[in-house]
Amino acid sequence: MMSIDGLGETWDTLFGAQPDPPALLVLITGAVALVVVSTRLPWRIARNAITIAHEGGHALVALLTGRKLRGIRLHSDTSGLTLSAGRPTGPGMILTLLAGYVAPPLVGLAGAWLLGGNRITLLLWVAVALLLAMLVMIRNAFGVVSLLVTGALVFAVSWYATPQVQAAFAYTGVWFLLLGGVRPVVELQRLRARGRMPASDADQLAGLTPFPAFFWVTVFALVNLAALVAGALLLAGPILTDAGLAV
Repeated sequence: MMSIDGLGETWDTLFGAQPDPPALLVLITGAVALVVVSTRLPWRIARNAITIAHEGGHALVALLTGRKLRGIRLHSDTSGLTLSAGRPTGPGMILTLLAGYVAPPLVGLAGAWLLGGNRITLLLWVAVALLLAMLVMIRNAFGVVSLLVTGALVFAVSWYATPQVQAAFAYTGVWFLLLGGVRPVVELQRLRARGRMPASDADQLAGLTPFPAFFWVTVFALVNLAALVAGALLLAGPILTDAGLAV
């Protein structure tokens, strides 16, 4: 069993603040995330993390609005599906559909807030806890493997890596969620314009509300861009401090 001293040390590690990262690390991790989002093959691989956040957003809001969550599927083509039971119309269904595309940058914004307080280890452990909670609802083999691999990687970094590696990993991940939440909205509208996504979240929202699908695509874009700007300002704290511009 863990001693009282051991529990206290773990508590301090989890909830204690780490030192400010170098401004250069913030810039480099942001640049790395931007390259991943902007290039085809890295994006094709890393997009699974965006899908996890997207489907997790659907699932969480479904539960919060009183719907019964049936399961989540993650596919190797980076698509996903979240099934919930309840009224097919009304606020609960609307909010559940709305949550998917806005979830990745909003999760990134929450991560940026934790990093702004230098709670790097806490951020990593929260990520592991959320992935484990989501794992319970996964209903296909690829989804299980995807979450286990992602969770194991985050846990290994949080438990074994040096503070510098933890900081680089956490900042890259948060930058990726903030930046990576914007590209799927652009892809969504391109596919819709070609008639290739007639049952997208935006089109389903159009069927439930008086507003057209393009209105909902615009809502996704505005929310995600706002989260990106707010998250970037939080992450830029060390840069502003080094430049003598911090409030």
